[in-house]
Order: sequence, then C-alpha cells, then structure tokens
Amino acid sequence: MSTPPSDPAPAVSWDGVLAAADAIAASLPPTPAWTYPLLDELVGATVVLKHENTQPTGAFKVRGGLAFVARLDPAVRHLVTASTGNHAQSVAYAARSAGLRATVVMPTTAPANKIAATRALGAEVVVAGPTMTEAVEHARVLAADGAGRFVDPGGEPDILHGHATVSLELLRAHPDLEALYVPVGSGTGAAGACVVRDAIAPGCRVIAVQSAQAPAVHDAWRAREPRSAACTTRASGLATAASFAMTQAVLLDRLDEFLLVDDDDLDEARRILVTHAHTLAEGAGAAALAGLLADPHRPAKCAIVISGGNADEREIATLAGI
Repeated sequence: MSTPPSDPAPAVSWDGVLAAADAIAASLPPTPAWTYPLLDELVGATVVLKHENTQPTGAFKVRGGLAFVARLDPAVRHLVTASTGNHAQSVAYAARSAGLRATVVMPTTAPANKIAATRALGAEVVVAGPTMTEAVEHARVLAADGAGRFVDPGGEPDILHGHATVSLELLRAHPDLEALYVPVGSGTGAAGACVVRDAIAPGCRVIAVQSAQAPAVHDAWRAREPRSAACTTRASGLATAASFAMTQAVLLDRLDEFLLVDDDDLDEARRILVTHAHTLAEGAGAAALAGLLADPHRPAKCAIVISGGNADEREIATLAGI
C-alpha cells in the first residue's frame, strides 16, 4: 500500500499561499520582474515579464515542490509523481533538498533534455505511456507497489499554493497591473494567480492561456464541467489531455478569461522574447505573451509569466530558423 499523508493538505486558501511563501523564501530568492522598451513598443502597452525561467530548475514549478515538501509528513521518505518535465524537476529538486527518494514517470513524448535534467537531480525516471494520462496512472501503481507518496501534478493544494507565490511576488511589486496573463497546463499557476489577485489586487484581471492543440482545461472552463481533449501540442509544459478537479474549482469561480493560441503562435512568441526581451523561453513559457498578442482587449499595463526556459532542441532550432 502507498503511504498516505498523516496531515491531509488543506483546501486552497490565501493563508496557504502565505505559508508557502515563507517556506520557499528559505530556499529561493524572488525572481526578476522586468520591462523591455522594445517589447512594450511592439505590444503597445507596458508589459512586465515575471522571469520564472531564472529558477534553478528553469521553471516556476520548483516553487510547488518546495512548498509541498515543507508540509510533508516526516514519515514519508519516497515521492512518486508523473510529469512531462518541469513538475518532474520540481519534485526531484525538492526531494533532494530534503533527503528523500523520488521516482518520476514521464511519458514517451517528454523532451530528452527534461528527462536528463530530472535524472541529474537524483530522481529515478521511468518512461511510460504516450500521454500524461497514462503516465499518471502508471505513477499511481508504482506508488502503491513501492509504499511511496503519490504527488498528484494537479491535485495537491500545497503545490498550488507554491505556484501562487509567482503572482504574490508580482502583484506586491506591481499593484497597479490591469491584467495578468498566465500559461495553463494543469492550471495550478492560473488558479494560484486568482487566489492572490482576489486577496491583494482585485482590480487586476487574470487571463489564462493554453495551446489550442491541448485545450482540455480551457474546454472544461467554457463548458463548466470536466473535459478531456486530444493533446498534440509541441509545448510539453502545456501537454495535458484532461482537466483537473482542484484547479477547475478555482478557475470556474475566479478566472476572468481563457484564451487559446496555436502552437505556431507559441513559436512566434518565443522568437519575440529572444529579439525584444533577451529571454529564452520554452513553448509554455511563451504562452502568456502569445495570449497577450492575441487579445483584442490589451490593457495599458499588464504582466506575463515566463513560466519556463527549458527549451528543447527543436525549439532552439526553430529560433535559429533551422
């Protein structure tokens, strides 16, 4: 049998975000939030970039892993999860920092660079399943068979609280933002942004952005019921084939807008980030800019979350026009 947490995670809450911020501050400094005149000129607005690509794992997900481990039952010594890459590195990084064992199931479509990075952080990597849906089920079986604590990529409040600290730092530093654009895979980042916005910046709109080639969370939000959808996106950080109950519960009540962008729009946004903002982003990391560029109602001052910079070989080659 798997080892359950003796202290169940609390519901998603503002207090949970503040506790996560304290836990994360012990390990990580705040990430930069900068503007770039050339990008502002292109967009026709002041755009603040929240640079989560500067995290030690190259993505914002590391916040969730650290927040989760900070509240973990000390009796748990083995974490098991599934991920296309950035959550994998988050759990591996946090497990290593706490002296825990980590096993990560990654689908066959996961980028080679993210698999290698997860292994380099000390995790055991199992490659199984064509999509995240199959990888998650395989991870659940491994956790049950090996007495590990399954870490649900989209169902752990403590992870969502950790991810929410991106928006906490941003909105504390820029309380006058009119809108915040957040990429969506499982939706923890966008849901966390809504929790923070409601607490300290009620005038700021939160706008989620997902690939049209992996629209499950978007479709669930529009339909107001759980949905699954074909997942063919090239952006591994957005590659989810089904909605998640925890994040959907928050998004349904609090999210202002949800945009879809094509994968080609993600590639163009990545090019713009390089040429106009000195920033290397992976596909998911450029989704917020792609959404802003597609939004006919651009605010005068907004922010975009550069959620990750773990570009794979194809993404780098695309930037070079190869």
